[in-house]
Amino acid sequence: MTPEQIEALFTRNDGSYAFARWGRPIVPVVFGVEDATLETIKGAVEAVVTLAGHQMAETDPELGANLMFFFFREWDELLAVPDLDRMIPELAPLVGKLKAADASQYRAFRFDQNGGIQAGFVFLRMTGAMAQMPAETLALTQAVQVLLMWGSKAFSETSPLAVLPETGATILRPEIAGVIAAAYDRMMPVAANDRSHALRLFARLQG
Repeated sequence: MTPEQIEALFTRNDGSYAFARWGRPIVPVVFGVEDATLETIKGAVEAVVTLAGHQMAETDPELGANLMFFFFREWDELLAVPDLDRMIPELAPLVGKLKAADASQYRAFRFDQNGGIQAGFVFLRMTGAMAQMPAETLALTQAVQVLLMWGSKAFSETSPLAVLPETGATILRPEIAGVIAAAYDRMMPVAANDRSHALRLFARLQG
């Protein structure tokens, strides 16, 4: 990948550069799925966390679980989730916007004092194409997208995944795997707003 391509992965709609990674061990919890799917999602998170050289834990001292996946059919179902409005500010207006846009997914983050990711929330409306996606593909896609705070259009045109023609297996694209591993290098910051950060990621990919 070129420095410009890496920079684009962390560029917002307004043109600003914004990067963040998890600053603490990840503790996932999944709502709205059967046990088999739950294990698939947790397995995908663990695989990507291992790739990054980061850690998972049994519990978060402040939040219990800090990475929450919600699966549902209609956005209005979120309004009935106890205490969710305390974790997601202005939940009702947000649900209204997502319904109006006919959105299929939404991610939100909370950050610690260093700008690192403290908590992540993944909302997946299981209708249409989303409902037809194989569980393994869906799980790996979401795990990748929640491990870093990516830019607004990071995967709008190209999936972070690829299919091996020999076996049909779905894998994480090597260049995206490289960016994730570089982002979690212990010498790299947990958060960055300067485009020079993309050059530092590029340098590590060359190494």
